[in-house]
Amino acid sequence: MMTATGRREFLVRYAIETPEPLEKTAEVIAGEQSSGTFLAIAGETDELKARARARVVRVEPTDDRAEPTLFSAQTGRRKRTGPFHRGMVEIAFPVDNVGPNLPALMTTIAGNLFELGELTGIRLIDFDLPDDYARSFPGPQFGIAGTRARAGVAKGPVVGTIIKPSIGLTPAETADLVDKVCAAGIDFIKDDELIANPPYAPFAERVRAVMPVIERHADRLGRKPMMAFNITGGIDEMRRHHDLVVEAGGTCVMVSLNWIGLAALDHLRSYGAVPIHGHRNGWGLFTREPSLGFAFTAYQKLWRLAGVDQLHVNGIRNKFWEPDETVIASARSCLAPFAGVMPVMPVFSSGQSAGQAPETYAALGSTDLMFMAGGGIIGHPGGIAAGVASIREGFEAAAQGVDLRAYARTHPALQQALDAFGGAA
Repeated sequence: MMTATGRREFLVRYAIETPEPLEKTAEVIAGEQSSGTFLAIAGETDELKARARARVVRVEPTDDRAEPTLFSAQTGRRKRTGPFHRGMVEIAFPVDNVGPNLPALMTTIAGNLFELGELTGIRLIDFDLPDDYARSFPGPQFGIAGTRARAGVAKGPVVGTIIKPSIGLTPAETADLVDKVCAAGIDFIKDDELIANPPYAPFAERVRAVMPVIERHADRLGRKPMMAFNITGGIDEMRRHHDLVVEAGGTCVMVSLNWIGLAALDHLRSYGAVPIHGHRNGWGLFTREPSLGFAFTAYQKLWRLAGVDQLHVNGIRNKFWEPDETVIASARSCLAPFAGVMPVMPVFSSGQSAGQAPETYAALGSTDLMFMAGGGIIGHPGGIAAGVASIREGFEAAAQGVDLRAYARTHPALQQALDAFGGAA
């Protein structure tokens, strides 16, 4: 957005809790994260503030609490006993304070404000960027269309599985499993996040063992199953491993986003020749306490700006803590318009099988997704091919508006999946 003074700005929204008046605390945040400090100083002139100080755009009270959600020593020193006010605040930051620098953007919207003593709760909810500013960041190179093209899946969900056991397989054993799932007609395979470059299965040896198998099945299928090799590591190591995958004919690499960081993903995007699969392991650390951390809407925008093409969102009736509503909201945010930045493909995973297909499709309203099933495919009682077929049949029923159990009566693989893993809720 552009202000009346011609200053370009971007907007950030927070949910906060504080014993102080909401308006006062919002001003503290705006000052702390731009030109201000805890007392007036000579250098903060009116001209500098007009150019660089963030401004509070909106304060919307929600409710009060008798007790603080998070501990603050400052609250104790000031003998603040409540009430603790909760509300939404929106703050506008000058674009020129940051420029095209993702770590600096992160520092501005999610830096020391999390440390402020006035706050007993703060959560980054969302942010918006002007389109021209968003274009200064890399953004996805391939996104949904590029993923589909390289996986050879023109429509419907991209059906995938995970190498299991997560760790412990030798390169030859990994290649044998890849052979089995490719023979079953899988679209996508990925390394587990726990394996990167261990001594018992060095990365280069895994690629050398797996890629000839994938190429052989590509000749048979007329499309190349996409394998996301986990290249998570140091900056130089990731480049070596990316290049090794590309030279071997691979079509995807995977990284653990939270542990490599925005700058490393930005660097990977700068030379990347294949889609980037973003695993969000550790995400609960940033979001599980609802009065702290990030909402996924903001989180996915940061990784979209950095250049991820596929992003995990958990799954319906998953094995983790997250409720279905936030899983679907996360997936929708990956597909939603954002400052002209390409959407990314949401990746559903975590305890998934054919039974979740109708709920997933109905809630998302799209098959622009990856549907990852480990046990739901590899552990299918009819075998791996039946596991793959059952997922596709589940989505076929959903897209046609046919009751899942009725569809299963004429589709044995789906029926077996429902009997083994459960049906739609």
